[in-house]
Amino acid sequence: MSFPREHARTRRFTLGVPRNVEVSPDGTRVLFLRSSSGDDPVTSLWTLETSTGRERLLVDAHAVGAPGDEPAAERARRERARETAGGITSFATDREARLVAFALAGRLWTVEVATGELVEHPTAGAVFDPRPSPDGTRIAHVVGDGLHVLDLVGGATAPGATRPLAVEDDVAWGRAEFVAAEEMGRGRGFWWSPDGTQLAVTRVDESDVALWHIADPAEPSRAGSTHRYPAAGTANADVRLAVLSLEGGRRVDVAWDREQWPYLARVSWGPGPLTLQVFTRDQRASRVLVVDAETGVTTTVAEASDDCWVEPVDGVPAWSGDRLVTVEDRLDHGPGGSRALVLDGRVATDPGVQVRAVRAVTDEQITFTASLDDPTQIHVLHHEPASGRTWSSTEEQAGLHDVVAAAHVQVRRRLALDQPAPRVDVQVTGPGERASVHAIEVRSATPSLTPRPRLLELGPRRLRAALLLPSPETDPGGQLPVVLDPYGGPHAQRVLHAPGGYLTSQWLADAGFAVLVVDGRGSPGRGPVWEREVHRDLATPVLDDQVDGLMAAGEVEPRLDLERVALRGWSFGGYLAAMAVLRRPEVFRAAVAGAPVTDWCLYDTHYTERYLGHPDEEPEAYRVSSLVDADGELLGAVAPPPGRDPQLLLIHGLADDNVVAAHALRLSSALLAAGRPHRFLPLSGVTHMTPQEVVAENLLTCQVAFLRETLGE
Repeated sequence: MSFPREHARTRRFTLGVPRNVEVSPDGTRVLFLRSSSGDDPVTSLWTLETSTGRERLLVDAHAVGAPGDEPAAERARRERARETAGGITSFATDREARLVAFALAGRLWTVEVATGELVEHPTAGAVFDPRPSPDGTRIAHVVGDGLHVLDLVGGATAPGATRPLAVEDDVAWGRAEFVAAEEMGRGRGFWWSPDGTQLAVTRVDESDVALWHIADPAEPSRAGSTHRYPAAGTANADVRLAVLSLEGGRRVDVAWDREQWPYLARVSWGPGPLTLQVFTRDQRASRVLVVDAETGVTTTVAEASDDCWVEPVDGVPAWSGDRLVTVEDRLDHGPGGSRALVLDGRVATDPGVQVRAVRAVTDEQITFTASLDDPTQIHVLHHEPASGRTWSSTEEQAGLHDVVAAAHVQVRRRLALDQPAPRVDVQVTGPGERASVHAIEVRSATPSLTPRPRLLELGPRRLRAALLLPSPETDPGGQLPVVLDPYGGPHAQRVLHAPGGYLTSQWLADAGFAVLVVDGRGSPGRGPVWEREVHRDLATPVLDDQVDGLMAAGEVEPRLDLERVALRGWSFGGYLAAMAVLRRPEVFRAAVAGAPVTDWCLYDTHYTERYLGHPDEEPEAYRVSSLVDADGELLGAVAPPPGRDPQLLLIHGLADDNVVAAHALRLSSALLAAGRPHRFLPLSGVTHMTPQEVVAENLLTCQVAFLRETLGE
C-alpha cells in the first residue's frame, strides 16, 4: 500500500489511539474511546479498571450503529472539531461516571458501566450532545434546535420518557453558535447544576447573521445547503444564557451587558458557582462573572485587558476552593512575556512558562500543561495553592505530554520523536506515594516510513524549524529542490517533538525534495509578545519569517537549491502559499494553495477581527493581509522576474463551510484578469477536512507531480 493511501486510510495514523479519556472521581475506572485497529474508522467505548489494568469493551459501535444519517448539528460538531472518525465520537457521564450517554446515528443510548447494560431511548428526533445529570436520573440532549430532557423513570436499565424543556421557533437552545465552536473552543451549549435540578442553557438567535449558500456544481439537480455565516464586520449571533428549572419550568435569564460583552467564551458550573467568561467584540477585554442562579444577577470577579487581544484558555476560569483560577498573558513577566497561571490575580508560575491548558483543579492541586524554555515541547505541571509550589512531572522526558487526572489517578499521554506511536499510561498512586502504571493499548498502524526531522533554530529570531532530507535509500544525491511545508499562522504549530506531524513532509522529502517546516511569528509556545507580532498584519511577518528561515537553512545545509523553491499549505498555510508566489516571486517558483483564505472580509468575525480589527475601522489591515478584494483586484502582488513566472496550484473543497470556495474562486478570477497563469482543482463534495480516503490519497500524489514538474526532478 502506498504511503498516501496508508496516511488517508488511517486518518493520519490517529485511528486506534485511545482518546476522550475520562477518569471516575473515585479513581476506580477510566473511560475512553478507541477503534479496534489502525484502519478501523469506527470508534467504540472502552473502560479500564485501575486496580488491575484490565480493559473491557463497553460498547461496540459496530454492533449498535445501525445505518442512519447523523443530524446536521452532529455533522457540524465533527467539522468544527476536525473529527475524521465515525462511531461513538463523544460521550458524557454522570458525576460518578457510572452511567454513560452517547448519540450514534442520531439515536440516544445509555450504558451502565458496572453491568454493561445498554439501552436505546425514545426521543423526539435525531439527538445531538446527550449529557446525564450529575445523579444520573436524567439525560439532557438537543433535538433540532430545541433542548429536551429524558427522565429515566424506570431506572438506568429501562427506556426513559422524553419531554421538551426549551423549544422556540427560529431560535436554537442548547447548542454552540458557529464562532464559539470554530474559534472559541466552546463546543457545547448547556451545563447541569451540581444538584441536577437546573440547567444553564444558551439561547442562540442567528436571524441577523448573513445567510450563505453552499451548492455542489457537480450535482445541479440537488438543492444547495444554507447556513448562517458571520463574516468579518457583519452581525454575530445574539447569544444569551438562561437558567432553566427541571421542575415547574421556571426560567431565569442571566443578566450581563451583552452589547458591551457579546462573546460568551466559557461557562462552568461546579465545583464552584455558575461562572462565565465574556469578551468584548474586539477581544481586547474580558470579564469573569459569577451568576446567582436564582436571580440571574452577575457579579464581576476578574477582568483582563490588552492592547491587542485577551487569550481564552481551555480549563479556565475554574475554582480551587474559594480561589479563582485563570490564565492570563503578562507581557512584562519574562523577556517575551508569559501566559501565566493566576490565582486570585496573583501570578503563580515562573517567567517564561507558557500555559497551554488547565487540565484538573482541586482544592489541593492544579494540574496544567505548559511549554517551558522550549516551545517545541509541552509538559505537565502541578501547582499547590497552599504552599505556592510548582513543579513538572514530565520535564525529564522530551516530547508532548498531556494528562487527565482525578483522585489518585493520572492518565498520561506522551508523543515523542523517539517513539512511532503515542504512549498512554494510567498511573495509580497508592499508600506511601507508591505508584503502579498500566498502559492503555495503542492500536494505531505503524507508518511505512520513519520521519527524520532535524530540528533547528534559524536566524536572529531563532525561528523554530525542522529540515527533512530524503532517506538514504531514496536520496538522489546532489542539490535538492526545496519545499516549504508550514502552517504559518496563529494558534498552530508544526515544529514539535512528535513524529506524526512530519510524516507527509518526510514522504515529500523521499520524493526528492528538501522539506523545510518553519514556525514563524504568531505561533504559540513562545510567549504573548511573539504571538502579537501579527497584530493588524497577518501577511508581512509570517511571509518574511518563511523567507528568512529558508535563507538561514541554506547556510546550514548546502544541499538546498535556493533557486528551486516552492511552498505548500492548507487553510492558513494555503493562504501563505498563494501569497508567497504573488508577493515574493523572486524566491518562490511554485506553490500549492489548499483551501486558502484570500479575502479576510470573507472569513469569520471572531478569528479575523481579533487580529485585523473591524474592517470598517481598520481597512488598511485588510488590504495588507488580503490577496484579493471584493472588486477582484489583486492586492500586494508584484511582477515576477523576467522569464520566471511562478506556478500556482489552487485546491478547494466546494462543500467547505469554514473557508468557503469563494476565496479560491475570487483569487482565480483576479489572476485570470491580471493575465497570471495558474491551475485550479475543485473538489466536489469535499469540506475543509478532506476526509474522503481516495481524495486525501490522490491530493498528495497530485501535489508531488505538480512540484516535480515545476521545480524539476
